[in-house]
Amino acid sequence: MKKILLLFIALTINHIQAQEVKTLTYFQNDTLKLDLDLYLPKKKANEKIPLVMFAFGGGFSGGERTSEKNFGLFMAQNGYAVASISYSLYMKGKDFGCKGTLTEKIKAIQIGVSDMWQATAFLIENADKYNLDTSKIFISGISAGAEIGFQASFWDYKLMNLYKSNLPENFKYKGFIGGSGAIQDINLITKEKAIPMLLAHGSNDDTVPYAAGSHRSCPTNASGWLILFGSYAVYNQMRDLHKDIELITFCGGGHEFSGYLFHEGQQYVLDFVNDVLKGKKFESHLIQPSKQGKSSGKYLFCE
Repeated sequence: MKKILLLFIALTINHIQAQEVKTLTYFQNDTLKLDLDLYLPKKKANEKIPLVMFAFGGGFSGGERTSEKNFGLFMAQNGYAVASISYSLYMKGKDFGCKGTLTEKIKAIQIGVSDMWQATAFLIENADKYNLDTSKIFISGISAGAEIGFQASFWDYKLMNLYKSNLPENFKYKGFIGGSGAIQDINLITKEKAIPMLLAHGSNDDTVPYAAGSHRSCPTNASGWLILFGSYAVYNQMRDLHKDIELITFCGGGHEFSGYLFHEGQQYVLDFVNDVLKGKKFESHLIQPSKQGKSSGKYLFCE
């Protein structure tokens, strides 16, 4: 039994070591330096590697790109590259809640999105060096990172980008994986712009709304009031458009489930990207009971 255990440990270590992690600077000027960690699978001859861009959570004031290292390793072990990016934490030392300033909150998101676009462009420009398939770039994120992912997928790039125009004309992410994120304008998701999505969200999330609602549950007279459309609103929009969408709802759950897809639910992510690349069509809503809270009674499927 001891020999079997030692063999298992050795094989596991060798499997992990077969992956490669590179730290690269994707943007730098006189005042700012932004890096990304690129997790690469073992190279296969003449085979380009699909890529998953990832943005961490933290309210645009905290967090770090190394927080989801296990997710990067897991995807690399299964043949995918992952780029976990650092981005500008514009709200550090500022109020991103109800007493904050609306324009500052939107600016924080716009800067984060521009950083994501910049990181994406950097990897497209260096695709040959790292054997990346630029036609198969997914985007993903947790909480604030998922808000970056939503806006990066659907905002007008030429209008909202704060840096030089450097993404290819008509660039489109292959799919989006979001943990407890939201989009500012649901009407940006059109039949022409829609991409396959995998979303997870707690139905009682009072930080980022599960359906349509205010960020941080702020009252309408708050200086930081910001309307957002969360995962359930997006799910219904995608269904109406007959586009590929998977939603995992944690009934009664709050914002604590924002990292689920990148922790316990990594297999869901792997299955999702595999299905998208195989051209499979899908529409599903997986309802999970939550021990973290009680149903609010808003949704019959949670009763």
